[in-house]
Amino acid sequence: MSAPAPHTTDHEVDVVEAIVPYMPIVLPIAGGVLMFLLAFIAVFMA
Repeated sequence: MSAPAPHTTDHEVDVVEAIVPYMPIVLPIAGGVLMFLLAFIAVFMA
């Protein structure tokens, strides 16, 4: 019989799991930029 392949614990890095630790920093910055852009559009259209 052939020997079974060695079981490795290596796995692919999930993109979502790699980004999750940065969410407390990224979300407020993205929210601030979005609010600035929406306010700029509102003033420009008025």
